[in-house]
Amino acid sequence: MANVRASAVAGSFYPDNPDILRSDLKKYLEAAQPIHGPATDEPAPKAIIAPHAGYVYSGPIAASAYVKLCPVKDIIKRVVLLGPCHRVPVGGLALSSADFYETPLGRVPLDKELTRKISKMPQVFTFDDTHREEHSLEVHLPFLQTILNDFTLLPLVVGQASAKEVADVLEQVWGGPETLIIISTDLSHFLDYEAAQSLDLRTRQAIENFDLQRIGNDQACGRIPLKGLLENAQQRGMDITTLDVRNSGDTAGTHDRVVGYGSWILSGGRQPSIEDAFSYKIKAILQRHGTTLLRIAAASIKRGAIHNSTINIDLSSFPDNLQENGACFVTIEKNNGVLRGCIGSLEAHQSLVKDCADNALKAAFKDPRFPRVSEEELPHLSLHISVLSPSFAMSFTDQDDLLSQLRPNIDGLIIQDGGMRALFLPSVWEKIEKKDQFLAHLKLKAGMRADHWSHTFKAWRFITEGVHSEELDDPTILWQDSPTP
Repeated sequence: MANVRASAVAGSFYPDNPDILRSDLKKYLEAAQPIHGPATDEPAPKAIIAPHAGYVYSGPIAASAYVKLCPVKDIIKRVVLLGPCHRVPVGGLALSSADFYETPLGRVPLDKELTRKISKMPQVFTFDDTHREEHSLEVHLPFLQTILNDFTLLPLVVGQASAKEVADVLEQVWGGPETLIIISTDLSHFLDYEAAQSLDLRTRQAIENFDLQRIGNDQACGRIPLKGLLENAQQRGMDITTLDVRNSGDTAGTHDRVVGYGSWILSGGRQPSIEDAFSYKIKAILQRHGTTLLRIAAASIKRGAIHNSTINIDLSSFPDNLQENGACFVTIEKNNGVLRGCIGSLEAHQSLVKDCADNALKAAFKDPRFPRVSEEELPHLSLHISVLSPSFAMSFTDQDDLLSQLRPNIDGLIIQDGGMRALFLPSVWEKIEKKDQFLAHLKLKAGMRADHWSHTFKAWRFITEGVHSEELDDPTILWQDSPTP
């Protein structure tokens, strides 16, 4: 016997009579349709953001997004639907074990292939209780059943999770034009009409600018899956179009206590490059754990300066993404910006946190260009940690070709010829702005002449993401109470 997740809000959020439901949906979609019909030259939506309230309140706003699917109704075969949990709390992203989701318009089969694909991700698990009465997913299905032909569904209830965890799941199920992603969210809740308009305008602007930090807890109940989509879309360079932003005071309610609704479509974009994926991942790590890395680097230097020994690293006490292999450079500067030491790893060969501690120690005490850092110097030093991407071999015909490919303020560069090898971090562009001088100085660092060239000359470029102690509220705290074992 099939395992069916039965309709929970038919008869309350939308009609339970299929004929009345079809009539209402037709009315909403026709009202949202331009007089001249659907524009066939519009880019095909890859994702939509739409509300999940009762149809009498949010149906017209949702229809403005769903009508955009008409030109691609025969192409879309999979729908990935994410919405917040309102009934049964859940940690992470919850799958359903059901075979079908049911509405008065029939059953929608769940996509077992996508379910298997993400079921082993640590933030994903099956939890039927949170699906059973959740309306944020169900209310979208009649629209989909009306517009699309045969399709499968991957429904995910999103609870206590991070935007990054959502984005990682979306990356796994992104697919091609056959896969549509839907984020279910309402906007402001229970403000008066003018206050709701003001807050929803700020939310609209944040969404249009992919400004995740400006979407607060009171601005969208589905903010976590919304932010996850926006992170992924920004990484892919997608376009976003606002279709409609209104509230219940505009549709069927009073003006004294309203709920905001909005609809958007996302289209275009590209498959992220390896560099994009690296930048996205490391930015997220540094945003969350950059202070930890700075404190570990400072602790390593302080331990070496005071006790002439190394700190002990208990990897199990650090987050998983700091335990993963990573390559970094640690740069030490005096407070006036003068370099005091810089050493790092070209390739990932140990955990990022261990690499950070080791390279901090080497930069302070083993950089042959400088004397050892003393304990008295510590309060007057700043730290910068640069995490390196994998290096990418460059293909070029001559020096001019090599220079034409360099991207100032973006690329770090490694050069090698015979036994001579050297590296410049992207931060060097701040001091050497011209490409030819950048390369000439790097040659000198490697022990070559500034005008050196040969047919055996090799080059690799890379990018970095970094964190600087000056970004801390109180940079001196690193030296005052660095965690030493």
